[in-house]
Amino acid sequence: MRPMELALYRKYRPNKFSEIKGQDHIVSVLESEAKTEKVSHAYLFSGTRGTGKTSIARIFAKSLGVSSEDIYEIDAASNRGIDEIRAIREAVHTYPYSSKYKIYIVDEVHMLTKEAWNAFLKTLEEPPDHVIFLMATTEQHKLPDTVISRCECFAFKKPTHQILVEEILKIAKTEKYEIEKKSASLIATLADGSFRDAFSILQKAMHSSSDTKLSHTEVEKVLGAPKESAVLKVLEAIAEQNIEKGIEARDAKFFSK
Repeated sequence: MRPMELALYRKYRPNKFSEIKGQDHIVSVLESEAKTEKVSHAYLFSGTRGTGKTSIARIFAKSLGVSSEDIYEIDAASNRGIDEIRAIREAVHTYPYSSKYKIYIVDEVHMLTKEAWNAFLKTLEEPPDHVIFLMATTEQHKLPDTVISRCECFAFKKPTHQILVEEILKIAKTEKYEIEKKSASLIATLADGSFRDAFSILQKAMHSSSDTKLSHTEVEKVLGAPKESAVLKVLEAIAEQNIEKGIEARDAKFFSK
């Protein structure tokens, strides 16, 4: 049996600050804090999915010299209750194994219950000196104001369309696949600002191809995206305010088959 292929978004996950794209306003601050060791006890990373929140949390932890055995990753979506938080409250008082800090990376932190937050607030406000919380969320508006006020907050931006296209082209080349720039642009559009989604879509196209050359027609077909020619006809009809032409374009074979 062939070993399971590693997902592209995991294979190409950034491992150092210099590999982070589109978040310079965050990287510069965290790099400075790591160098000067002027760190906060709690950080909140907010932004849409696939923008690098967890990756930057891991990189920041490593830049502080924290070993993997002193980094604890928790998915709040599946560990959202008061019992899990009580366990963390007790665990923070034990010292790190081999590092200066003990770091808790809490993903999807907005999923914690109200009772869990009430139990967590005191620890979040006054953790032991050796503990740092790095929390990530896609829905900051769901967090209590009392939590946000206790954190150093960073808002992640969606990567630009150009950045996504460049990353898609680079990964395809590394994987020894040929892909047209307009195909990479289509994938970037469908990814809607998410590196993870862009790489997953690219991998889907690669797996569906019979060779290592991804034609634009092939990419359109795999993604179920409208044919480029059909989209242009619709846009032309709108520009010309030609209703009949627009209806004709709509009723044509709009999707690739």
